[in-house]
Amino acid sequence: MSVVGNNRVGIPIVLLHDAEGGIVTVETRKGELVRGMLFEAEDMMNLYIKNAVVQDVNGVKRKVDQMYLRGPEIVFIVLPNMLRHAPMFKRIKHWRKHGGAPPEGVGAAVGQAAAILRKAQERRRGGFGGGRGGFGRGGGGRGGFGGG
Repeated sequence: MSVVGNNRVGIPIVLLHDAEGGIVTVETRKGELVRGMLFEAEDMMNLYIKNAVVQDVNGVKRKVDQMYLRGPEIVFIVLPNMLRHAPMFKRIKHWRKHGGAPPEGVGAAVGQAAAILRKAQERRRGGFGGGRGGFGRGGGGRGGFGGG
């Protein structure tokens, strides 16, 4: 389970997204070292790097304005030290301390979709007077085959 929820990305990907705008060093499967500004990171670890310096296996360096690295080609990523104090780590500490409960005011779903989901969960638990329609058996609904 990830720290940010079941359906979301895990810690490494969140950390990678937090590194956007910073200088990173990436080692590829070919043995190349790429150092530049991480402009964008995708959930599949595909990286878009700007102002990169690429050093090949023989040590020859070349400058590249922009570079796109596919996730499967990446072996290792060195992230900026500033991420040591990223807000994500506070969430992780809270998550571990409180057994997965989100911090106060965080994670509470809002909006129409969230209200629909909450009502559906309450119906499944037997809320709203039980049964289908939420009005009990045979009454209170609009029209239909009422019991009377």
